[in-house]
Amino acid sequence: MNNVDKDKYLTEADIDRIAEKAASRAIEKVYADVGRSFAKRFFYIMGVIGIGIAMWLAGNGNLPK
Repeated sequence: MNNVDKDKYLTEADIDRIAEKAASRAIEKVYADVGRSFAKRFFYIMGVIGIGIAMWLAGNGNLPK
């Protein structure tokens, strides 16, 4: 390391820019996690409903062969 590297400091503007970028990435990650969780629940419920309908149709003899 030379003398120039030792004298570098972050300004308030640099810190604010870094903090905004970090917050933005954190929010994107939260939205992605929420979206994944919602999709998982949605497809699980749709599967349960589909199986229920198939069982109901089979019980009534209406399920095509």
